[in-house]
Amino acid sequence: MANESSSPAGRQAPPASGGIKEVTPHTHPKGGVKQISMMAMAIMIITTIVSMRGLASQAEFGFTSIFYYVLAAVVFLVPYALVCAELASTYTRSGGVFRWVSEAFGTRTGWLSMYLDWQMVVIWFPAVLMFGAVSLAYVFWPEAFDARLAGNRVYTLLIVLGVYWLCTFNTFRGMKYANKLSTLGGLFGTIIPAAVLIVMGVVYLILGKTVYLPVDKPFWPDFSHFSTIVLAASIFLFFAGMEIQAVQVPGMKNPSKNFPKSVMVATLAILVIFILGTLAIGVVIPESKINLLQSLLVAYNDLWASIGAPWLGNVMAVFITFGVLGQVSVVIAGPSTGILAVGKAGYLPRSLQHTNKNGVQTTILYVQAAIVTLLSLVLVLLPSVESAYQILSQMSTIIYLVMVVIIYMAFVRLRRTAPNKARGFKVPGGKLGMWLVTVVGVAGAVLAGVLSFVPPSQIKTGNPAVYVGILIIGVAVFIAIPLIVYARRKRSWRDAGASFYPFDWQIEGRKPGQVSKWPAGYQPSDEQVKAVMAKDGDS
Repeated sequence: MANESSSPAGRQAPPASGGIKEVTPHTHPKGGVKQISMMAMAIMIITTIVSMRGLASQAEFGFTSIFYYVLAAVVFLVPYALVCAELASTYTRSGGVFRWVSEAFGTRTGWLSMYLDWQMVVIWFPAVLMFGAVSLAYVFWPEAFDARLAGNRVYTLLIVLGVYWLCTFNTFRGMKYANKLSTLGGLFGTIIPAAVLIVMGVVYLILGKTVYLPVDKPFWPDFSHFSTIVLAASIFLFFAGMEIQAVQVPGMKNPSKNFPKSVMVATLAILVIFILGTLAIGVVIPESKINLLQSLLVAYNDLWASIGAPWLGNVMAVFITFGVLGQVSVVIAGPSTGILAVGKAGYLPRSLQHTNKNGVQTTILYVQAAIVTLLSLVLVLLPSVESAYQILSQMSTIIYLVMVVIIYMAFVRLRRTAPNKARGFKVPGGKLGMWLVTVVGVAGAVLAGVLSFVPPSQIKTGNPAVYVGILIIGVAVFIAIPLIVYARRKRSWRDAGASFYPFDWQIEGRKPGQVSKWPAGYQPSDEQVKAVMAKDGDS
């Protein structure tokens, strides 16, 4: 049998029927759970997705950045949110992405998708910590020293590795410490800095200061120059994370009506924050001086200097650094909790299933830290901190988009193989709506993935062959690893104490690709479920 928890920070819906209960890290009892309102879900989506880290990468596009943000929302965030909501409200048992994909294609592809979801976050760690190292550099004075320190590869590498390993050891103490840090980090590292950036941008304009926003760049981009729009592909990762909150849809009040409203409210709010924040950076920093890592901090310094309080820019650097620390601290354990659950169900060697007295998966976290350390060494291969940040961000984007495409394919297949399955939320529009969101979503993901392999003209990435080679080899290796592990799995890897509610196709005794013969509203009995679980089998 297979077992897996939800995506980072996600919690699973309670069992839909029967007396079978699962033992998973994120299972929670149904009793006492308050239904989620439309606005509460919108806020959850906003706080999951919004981050300040990538705004500078879009500031170079001026008003064209508005087009890219809107495009990414229309072809990625909205259709992906609707698809995840249908899958989460249909398959309410624990498992998240792993269950959705396994119900459609079997456990091999389900395991691959779950692994890619985890691997994307692992690749994300060095990139976000590079941003944290730059933020830390801007805590000091003067700004000229900050800029030199932030661009120093040795300093950045030491901070990335030092902070990550410290956060890892802190996680060994238990999740309550990481959660506290994450809550405060979200407030001081994202919400307050975002509000300050937008408000100060307005103040800057009211004061009549010099505006550097490139007004010569129109709303519509020039698609004839791919190398100039590569940075725009990274916008798709800005909107990543819908699968995290989609598992909460079964707990909503009237999800078929309220979830689309939540997505619309959240999308508009996210667009306002991203667009105004990006334009605020472009207003105070000349296009030629925009740096992917440093420009946000420089913008704060310049905005506060416009009212005679430049020292407050250093205070904002402290806030953002603290926010990065909070993000990393909580995410370190989240995705690997799912890996642990899968491992206990027979997908990882018993040696990787070890937990300490606090229930923390220490061996997996050591492996995760080793991967982060190796990825961080890309700083040595590329000509600058900025180029290393870019390549890791793009690699993370590609890995994530592969998983997204698999989820779209699972969505389409499950409409065919499980037509009578009760769906708490269904993508509107019948078959036309199904194909519309799928075609738009997949096309957007494929386009962003292709663009991610093109070296951006705005950044000195060194030899293009090295840049593209690192991406191709990295993506190939990260996709091959889970498939190799799956092929070599052994029955002895399974922890006898692990339990996981069987897939529908297992209970019905069919293959994942075969159409279910269950009538509408059918619920398997506890005896049927227990019989499948007793076999201790897997596909």
